[in-house]
Amino acid sequence: MPIVKCPNCGKETEFTGNEFRPFCSERCKLLDFGAWADEEYNLPIETSSMTEEDIDAIEKAQERK
Repeated sequence: MPIVKCPNCGKETEFTGNEFRPFCSERCKLLDFGAWADEEYNLPIETSSMTEEDIDAIEKAQERK
């Protein structure tokens, strides 16, 4: 049976047959869920601005269609 580390506490636990996988326990599972609910996890936002060259290239590509 594969052994994995709990993403919350790092404790090694069996993956197969574990109803809380990939977590080691219900507690770790609920703590992780709470972090998601409180928006502690997020994805970085990338802002980029298009240059005039980018806009021209897009317009040319649309004209070719």
